[in-house]
Amino acid sequence: MKDLHYSPSINRRHFLKQTSATGALTGLTIMSGLRAQSPNNKLNIAAIGIGGRGVPVISGCAGENIVALCDVDAKRGAETFKRFPKAKRFKDFRVMLDKMGKEIDAVIIATPDHTHAVATMDAMQRGKHVYTEKPLTHSIWEARQLTEAARKYKVATQMGNQGHSSEGARQTVEWIRAGVIGKVREVHCWSDRPLRGTRFDGELYWPQGVPYRPADKPPVPDSLDWDLWLGPAPHRPYHPTYVPFDWRGWWDFGTGALGDMGCHIIDHPYWALQLGHPESVEASSSHVSRETAPLASMITYQFPARGDLPPVTMYWYDGGLKPPRPAELGPEDELLVDGCLYIGDKGKIMHKSHGGKPSLIPLSRMEDFERPAKTIPRVDDHQQNWIDACKGGEPACSNFEYAGPMTEVVLLGNLAIRSNGPLLWDGPNMRVTNNESANRFVRREFRKGWAW
Repeated sequence: MKDLHYSPSINRRHFLKQTSATGALTGLTIMSGLRAQSPNNKLNIAAIGIGGRGVPVISGCAGENIVALCDVDAKRGAETFKRFPKAKRFKDFRVMLDKMGKEIDAVIIATPDHTHAVATMDAMQRGKHVYTEKPLTHSIWEARQLTEAARKYKVATQMGNQGHSSEGARQTVEWIRAGVIGKVREVHCWSDRPLRGTRFDGELYWPQGVPYRPADKPPVPDSLDWDLWLGPAPHRPYHPTYVPFDWRGWWDFGTGALGDMGCHIIDHPYWALQLGHPESVEASSSHVSRETAPLASMITYQFPARGDLPPVTMYWYDGGLKPPRPAELGPEDELLVDGCLYIGDKGKIMHKSHGGKPSLIPLSRMEDFERPAKTIPRVDDHQQNWIDACKGGEPACSNFEYAGPMTEVVLLGNLAIRSNGPLLWDGPNMRVTNNESANRFVRREFRKGWAW
């Protein structure tokens, strides 16, 4: 099948015809190489990164056979190790895949952002189905590599942006596709991260806007293999400001507020409006250091016309910044902590992060709103959706054919934050065409021994 995501000139009517049977533009992966399994057969699943986000993802797959567990921190993984006593234990995923490759069908990757790509690629190259937490990768180049590898190895894939499976996400896409608010030319997406919201009086979820690394060098905890935790990232001394959670704001490890929440919030307009590659991106922010993402940023993406769909300007805000309050909201109606606002020429739609509770605004329009027909298949559970795909069913709804290009768009915002803009973007070739120095952020160098 022709690659639908990387062909900007594709006819929209043909696009809709080709994708309607598999989830209305959720992206297609050619699955002919999958083993033909009975849905009643259980998968042998391994998991890499079994604390934090790994806990709920593994729980969602607990009806299958959990045969191997891997974590660089024995303390962090202790509860999951205890829950699955028959699973073999490892701290290096490469050793796990070498020793148990023939016993493993599928792999969950729920590590920090900087190790997503290397673990996912290793598993796919061995023919394993993969479920990788969001953001799919740490860099734009890595996202493209995983998208292409999923096609090559014909494995079932899913990114862990659970909101893509939500009822609200599907409703939003259906309403917009049905023309409920007319042509959409402007979208606003926002998150309070890294803040915890006004009710916490500005407390941070994790450090951002930090100009320097910690100077002190405390001992590495006995339970942690620090070198394995660093993985492909440049070596630096251990410090508790990085682990187990505060790595998100540090450029070497995380992707900041945008990487954390963009794959949940930008996901929906990217899907509903078939956005593809932007043609330009520009960012403004609080102080940007070499070490961490800024405390707050605003990013402007410009997307070209797509067939009969008009050009779209999409704005991203984080760190407490928000779009102008729509005049249609009443004084008692809040502009959400995290959300998305679509502005069409016949109205507006707003929803929460993860696609939650889409509403027309003013909210009074919902009283007699006749909802369009359901045209997109529903998904009961994000993990089960992937498991079904592993067993020979339809491609999972956020498979890498969709999630890879969407992740590229999200991470392009971080490239803009770290560069002087505006930047003109050649999406198919992954290059900034008007600022050569910005291209150093498209791809990072892996530490020796970690490249594929």
